[in-house]
Amino acid sequence: MIDFYYWPTPNGWKVSIMFEECGLPYRMVPVNIGRGDQFKPEFLEISPNHRMPAIVDHDASGGPVSIFESGAVLLHLAERSGQFMATDKQGQKETLEWLFWQVGNLGPMAGQLSHFVNYAPEDQPYSHQRYLNEYNRCIGVLERRLEGREFIVDDYSIVDMCCWPWILIARHLGQALDEFPNVSRWRNAVKERPAVQRGVDLGKELRRDAPPDDKEREILFNQTAQTAGQSGAGE
Repeated sequence: MIDFYYWPTPNGWKVSIMFEECGLPYRMVPVNIGRGDQFKPEFLEISPNHRMPAIVDHDASGGPVSIFESGAVLLHLAERSGQFMATDKQGQKETLEWLFWQVGNLGPMAGQLSHFVNYAPEDQPYSHQRYLNEYNRCIGVLERRLEGREFIVDDYSIVDMCCWPWILIARHLGQALDEFPNVSRWRNAVKERPAVQRGVDLGKELRRDAPPDDKEREILFNQTAQTAGQSGAGE
Protein backbone atom coordinates (compact mmCIF):
# COMPACT_ATOMS: atom_id res chain seq x y z
CA MET A 1 0.00 0.00 0.00
CA ILE A 2 1.11 3.57 -0.72
CA ASP A 3 0.15 6.46 1.54
CA PHE A 4 -0.61 9.49 -0.62
CA TYR A 5 -0.36 12.84 1.15
CA TYR A 6 -2.66 15.10 -0.79
CA TRP A 7 -4.82 18.17 -1.06
CA PRO A 8 -6.93 18.92 -4.16
CA THR A 9 -4.77 21.45 -6.01
CA PRO A 10 -3.11 21.33 -9.45
CA ASN A 11 0.08 19.90 -7.93
CA GLY A 12 -1.92 17.31 -6.02
CA TRP A 13 -3.86 16.37 -9.14
CA LYS A 14 -0.66 15.40 -10.94
CA VAL A 15 -0.23 12.43 -8.63
CA SER A 16 -3.91 11.61 -8.03
CA ILE A 17 -4.31 11.28 -11.79
CA MET A 18 -1.30 8.96 -11.98
CA PHE A 19 -2.66 6.76 -9.21
CA GLU A 20 -5.98 6.47 -11.02
CA GLU A 21 -4.26 5.77 -14.33
CA CYS A 22 -1.74 3.18 -13.17
CA GLY A 23 -3.93 1.26 -10.73
CA LEU A 24 -1.46 0.98 -7.86
CA PRO A 25 -3.30 0.72 -4.51
CA TYR A 26 -3.10 3.84 -2.39
CA ARG A 27 -4.56 5.43 0.71
CA MET A 28 -5.23 9.15 0.52
CA VAL A 29 -4.00 11.08 3.58
CA PRO A 30 -5.39 14.65 3.53
CA VAL A 31 -2.89 17.47 4.08
CA ASN A 32 -5.06 20.50 4.78
CA ILE A 33 -2.86 23.28 3.47
CA GLY A 34 -5.39 25.90 4.53
CA ARG A 35 -4.94 24.88 8.17
CA GLY A 36 -1.19 24.36 8.03
CA ASP A 37 -0.99 20.55 8.08
CA GLN A 38 2.07 20.81 5.81
CA PHE A 39 4.04 22.30 8.70
CA LYS A 40 3.37 19.51 11.17
CA PRO A 41 6.59 17.76 12.31
CA GLU A 42 5.36 14.34 11.21
CA PHE A 43 4.75 15.62 7.68
CA LEU A 44 8.12 17.39 7.55
CA GLU A 45 9.73 13.98 8.09
CA ILE A 46 8.20 12.96 4.75
CA SER A 47 8.36 16.27 2.88
CA PRO A 48 11.14 18.54 4.20
CA ASN A 49 10.02 21.34 1.87
CA HIS A 50 6.60 21.26 3.64
CA ARG A 51 4.75 20.85 0.36
CA MET A 52 2.40 18.18 -0.86
CA PRO A 53 2.04 15.89 -2.74
CA ALA A 54 4.25 13.28 -1.15
CA ILE A 55 4.04 9.52 -0.72
CA VAL A 56 5.25 6.74 1.54
CA ASP A 57 5.55 3.50 -0.41
CA HIS A 58 5.32 0.70 2.13
CA ASP A 59 5.87 -1.98 -0.52
CA ALA A 60 8.99 -0.54 -2.12
CA SER A 61 11.95 -2.78 -2.72
CA GLY A 62 14.14 -2.63 0.36
CA GLY A 63 11.39 -1.44 2.65
CA PRO A 64 9.18 1.64 3.09
CA VAL A 65 10.40 4.77 1.31
CA SER A 66 9.13 8.35 1.44
CA ILE A 67 9.25 10.57 -1.64
CA PHE A 68 8.49 14.27 -1.92
CA GLU A 69 8.23 16.57 -4.98
CA SER A 70 5.63 15.74 -7.60
CA GLY A 71 8.10 14.96 -10.39
CA ALA A 72 10.01 12.48 -8.24
CA VAL A 73 6.75 10.87 -7.12
CA LEU A 74 5.58 10.47 -10.72
CA LEU A 75 8.86 8.87 -11.75
CA HIS A 76 8.67 6.45 -8.83
CA LEU A 77 5.11 5.44 -9.65
CA ALA A 78 5.97 5.00 -13.32
CA GLU A 79 8.84 2.69 -12.40
CA ARG A 80 6.76 0.78 -9.85
CA SER A 81 3.86 0.23 -12.21
CA GLY A 82 5.82 -0.13 -15.43
CA GLN A 83 3.43 2.32 -17.08
CA PHE A 84 3.37 5.82 -18.62
CA MET A 85 7.12 6.10 -19.06
CA ALA A 86 9.02 5.45 -22.29
CA THR A 87 11.24 2.39 -22.39
CA ASP A 88 13.63 3.52 -25.14
CA LYS A 89 16.55 5.87 -24.42
CA GLN A 90 15.28 8.71 -26.60
CA GLY A 91 11.82 8.56 -25.07
CA GLN A 92 13.24 8.48 -21.55
CA LYS A 93 15.43 11.49 -22.32
CA GLU A 94 12.48 13.47 -23.64
CA THR A 95 10.33 12.44 -20.69
CA LEU A 96 12.91 13.77 -18.24
CA GLU A 97 13.39 16.97 -20.24
CA TRP A 98 9.69 17.79 -20.26
CA LEU A 99 9.12 16.67 -16.69
CA PHE A 100 11.88 18.99 -15.50
CA TRP A 101 10.54 21.74 -17.77
CA GLN A 102 7.17 21.52 -16.05
CA VAL A 103 8.49 21.60 -12.51
CA GLY A 104 10.96 24.39 -13.35
CA ASN A 105 8.88 26.55 -15.69
CA LEU A 106 5.18 25.95 -16.27
CA GLY A 107 4.32 25.04 -12.68
CA PRO A 108 6.22 27.84 -10.89
CA MET A 109 5.09 30.53 -13.33
CA ALA A 110 1.45 29.44 -13.09
CA GLY A 111 1.71 29.16 -9.32
CA GLN A 112 3.12 32.68 -8.97
CA LEU A 113 0.44 34.01 -11.33
CA SER A 114 -2.20 32.30 -9.20
CA HIS A 115 -0.85 34.12 -6.15
CA PHE A 116 -1.28 37.53 -7.76
CA VAL A 117 -4.67 36.61 -9.22
CA ASN A 118 -6.11 35.10 -6.05
CA TYR A 119 -4.19 36.04 -2.92
CA ALA A 120 -2.13 39.22 -3.23
CA PRO A 121 -3.38 41.70 -0.59
CA GLU A 122 -3.45 44.57 -3.06
CA ASP A 123 -3.30 45.18 -6.79
CA GLN A 124 0.26 44.68 -8.04
CA PRO A 125 0.06 45.19 -11.81
CA TYR A 126 3.77 44.78 -12.56
CA SER A 127 4.08 41.42 -10.77
CA HIS A 128 0.74 40.20 -12.09
CA GLN A 129 1.66 41.05 -15.67
CA ARG A 130 5.14 39.57 -15.37
CA TYR A 131 3.85 36.17 -14.37
CA LEU A 132 0.99 36.30 -16.83
CA ASN A 133 3.54 36.92 -19.59
CA GLU A 134 5.71 34.04 -18.38
CA TYR A 135 2.72 31.72 -18.17
CA ASN A 136 1.75 32.73 -21.69
CA ARG A 137 5.30 32.06 -22.85
CA CYS A 138 5.26 28.59 -21.29
CA ILE A 139 2.00 27.74 -23.01
CA GLY A 140 3.61 28.86 -26.25
CA VAL A 141 6.45 26.39 -25.66
CA LEU A 142 3.91 23.64 -25.13
CA GLU A 143 1.96 24.75 -28.23
CA ARG A 144 5.04 24.28 -30.42
CA ARG A 145 5.84 20.93 -28.84
CA LEU A 146 2.34 19.61 -29.51
CA GLU A 147 2.43 20.52 -33.20
CA GLY A 148 1.84 17.22 -34.99
CA ARG A 149 1.79 15.27 -31.71
CA GLU A 150 -1.14 13.83 -29.81
CA PHE A 151 0.70 14.00 -26.49
CA ILE A 152 3.83 15.72 -25.23
CA VAL A 153 6.17 12.73 -25.55
CA ASP A 154 4.22 10.95 -28.30
CA ASP A 155 2.48 8.36 -26.09
CA TYR A 156 0.40 9.53 -23.12
CA SER A 157 2.72 9.66 -20.13
CA ILE A 158 3.53 11.14 -16.75
CA VAL A 159 4.57 14.30 -18.61
CA ASP A 160 0.98 14.92 -19.70
CA MET A 161 -0.24 14.25 -16.16
CA CYS A 162 2.34 16.70 -14.80
CA CYS A 163 1.54 19.54 -17.21
CA TRP A 164 -2.21 19.20 -17.66
CA PRO A 165 -3.52 20.41 -14.26
CA TRP A 166 -1.83 23.79 -14.71
CA ILE A 167 -3.40 24.15 -18.15
CA LEU A 168 -6.82 23.03 -16.90
CA ILE A 169 -7.13 26.22 -14.85
CA ALA A 170 -5.78 28.60 -17.52
CA ARG A 171 -8.97 30.63 -17.86
CA HIS A 172 -9.21 31.06 -14.10
CA LEU A 173 -5.75 32.61 -14.27
CA GLY A 174 -6.85 35.04 -17.00
CA GLN A 175 -5.26 33.16 -19.90
CA ALA A 176 -7.49 32.21 -22.84
CA LEU A 177 -6.36 29.31 -25.01
CA ASP A 178 -7.80 30.60 -28.31
CA GLU A 179 -4.32 31.37 -29.65
CA PHE A 180 -3.06 27.91 -28.69
CA PRO A 181 -5.09 25.38 -30.74
CA ASN A 182 -2.69 22.48 -30.13
CA VAL A 183 -2.74 23.01 -26.38
CA SER A 184 -6.52 23.39 -26.39
CA ARG A 185 -6.98 20.14 -28.32
CA TRP A 186 -4.57 18.30 -26.00
CA ARG A 187 -6.23 19.76 -22.89
CA ASN A 188 -9.62 18.52 -24.01
CA ALA A 189 -8.31 15.09 -25.01
CA VAL A 190 -6.69 14.52 -21.61
CA LYS A 191 -9.79 15.81 -19.84
CA GLU A 192 -11.90 13.09 -21.45
CA ARG A 193 -9.89 10.28 -19.85
CA PRO A 194 -11.94 8.64 -17.05
CA ALA A 195 -8.89 8.27 -14.80
CA VAL A 196 -8.16 11.98 -15.16
CA GLN A 197 -11.70 12.80 -14.15
CA ARG A 198 -11.41 10.55 -11.10
CA GLY A 199 -8.08 12.10 -10.18
CA VAL A 200 -9.47 15.64 -10.25
CA ASP A 201 -12.56 14.53 -8.34
CA LEU A 202 -10.45 13.04 -5.52
CA GLY A 203 -11.05 15.02 -2.35
CA LYS A 204 -13.97 17.09 -3.59
CA GLU A 205 -15.67 16.50 -0.27
CA LEU A 206 -12.69 18.11 1.47
CA ARG A 207 -13.24 21.32 -0.43
CA ARG A 208 -16.98 21.25 0.15
CA ASP A 209 -16.42 20.97 3.89
CA ALA A 210 -14.05 23.95 3.99
CA PRO A 211 -15.22 26.78 6.26
CA PRO A 212 -16.21 29.94 4.40
CA ASP A 213 -13.34 31.97 5.84
CA ASP A 214 -10.72 29.64 4.37
CA LYS A 215 -10.07 31.63 1.21
CA GLU A 216 -7.49 29.33 -0.33
CA ARG A 217 -9.64 26.22 -0.22
CA GLU A 218 -12.71 28.12 -1.31
CA ILE A 219 -10.93 29.38 -4.41
CA LEU A 220 -9.51 25.95 -5.24
CA PHE A 221 -12.97 24.46 -5.00
CA ASN A 222 -14.50 27.16 -7.18
CA GLN A 223 -11.84 26.69 -9.84
CA THR A 224 -13.33 23.30 -10.64
CA ALA A 225 -16.85 23.32 -9.23
CA GLN A 226 -18.10 26.46 -10.97
CA THR A 227 -17.33 25.11 -14.41
CA ALA A 228 -17.67 21.37 -13.86
CA GLY A 229 -19.44 19.54 -16.63
CA GLN A 230 -20.69 16.00 -16.82
CA SER A 231 -17.11 14.78 -16.98
CA GLY A 232 -16.48 15.93 -13.41
CA ALA A 233 -13.00 17.12 -14.39
CA GLY A 234 -13.67 20.82 -14.32
CA GLU A 235 -13.91 23.33 -17.14
